[in-house]
Amino acid sequence: MRIRHGTKDFRRTNLALFAAGFCNFSLMYCVQPLMPTFSATFGVHPAEASLSLSLTTGVLAFAMLVCGALSDARGRKQVMKVSLLASSLLTLVTALMPSWHGLLLMRTLMGLSLSGVPAVAMAYVSEEMHVDSVGLAMGLFIGGSAVGGMGGRLLTGVFTDVFGWRAAIACIGVIGLAAALVFWRTLPESRHFQARRLRAGALARTLGELLRERGLRWLFIEGFLLMGTFVTLYNYIGYRLLAPPYSLSVSAEGAIFAVYLVGIFSSTWMGHVANRMGRRKCFWSAFVLLLAGMGLMLLQPLAAVVLGLAVVTFGFFAGHSMAASWVGRRAPHSKAQASSLYLFAYYMGSSLAGVAGGLFWSRDGWLGVTLFTAVLTVVGLFGALRLIAIPPLATSRNTPIHGGAAQ
Repeated sequence: MRIRHGTKDFRRTNLALFAAGFCNFSLMYCVQPLMPTFSATFGVHPAEASLSLSLTTGVLAFAMLVCGALSDARGRKQVMKVSLLASSLLTLVTALMPSWHGLLLMRTLMGLSLSGVPAVAMAYVSEEMHVDSVGLAMGLFIGGSAVGGMGGRLLTGVFTDVFGWRAAIACIGVIGLAAALVFWRTLPESRHFQARRLRAGALARTLGELLRERGLRWLFIEGFLLMGTFVTLYNYIGYRLLAPPYSLSVSAEGAIFAVYLVGIFSSTWMGHVANRMGRRKCFWSAFVLLLAGMGLMLLQPLAAVVLGLAVVTFGFFAGHSMAASWVGRRAPHSKAQASSLYLFAYYMGSSLAGVAGGLFWSRDGWLGVTLFTAVLTVVGLFGALRLIAIPPLATSRNTPIHGGAAQ
């Protein structure tokens, strides 16, 4: 029997997945508000400072292609437990690195360790949750990711002003260990998981089959564009806010990331709405919101910039929640590999666009960053409209129709 909302197992599962998302994303993004600090401390260009995040997400993208298959052989919970523990310990080591290249090495290894959660958690939800609860469960997991992303950025900013950036990163590592312990103790064991041997040839064939599915291909592209836009804006907003006319402190800049709370609401709410109305009717709106938020962020008043960042955050998490659950619905089999491919594209967007955005920042400032991300978003809107025209997959007895059509 699959887990449904309103039950004890649903509450335990979502507490565990919330903790996993919090741990994973606080450790991943704690360096983002520190990029201007890295530029000043190590004398590196903004695009080079962005490598502290882009190397992590780039390695993460490739590693997840293997982690999904590894979890098929070893089990979902086991892979996620090891991932969370290793990532927390590597964060503690990162705080001790004396050189820029040593710090980048640790952040590269973080990409390997962090890869054991995102795709595997999506597969766990798809396997263990009743279809009526998948959208809500995925939204809550992404909500935990939003809290982690916000907490990692916000706390790092505050701790840096008080204790210095090394102590700030170490504190985030300790918080990650605590979240990993919560996950370890509360996630129910898999009931519908069936172990499969890890074979490279079979994995390659499976990935090829998934890439030939037209709807999935577009969803992978959408993940690249959503994350590329979002991370680029967040990477370089710090440079803008620390400079005149704002001249914010690192802690005040970090506090701006409290707008991530909007993402907690939008991912959960839009995931639930999309389950009822159908993703085709909702998905395009995420890109419209991104464009509207970027327009607000072009204005000079700090209030307009913060409001625009909140609108961008709402649109991003709404789009990601819908796309992530849609991948699980459209994949006829090998859901872990389908999730891995989606997240491969998603994090490659973070890695490639995040660095490219630094070149636009250096040349044209915030206007250059806005134009670059606006182009990505318009392409994403086109893709969302194309997805409306792609016929839904045939439904089965175990996959009820929501919103008038299968996803």
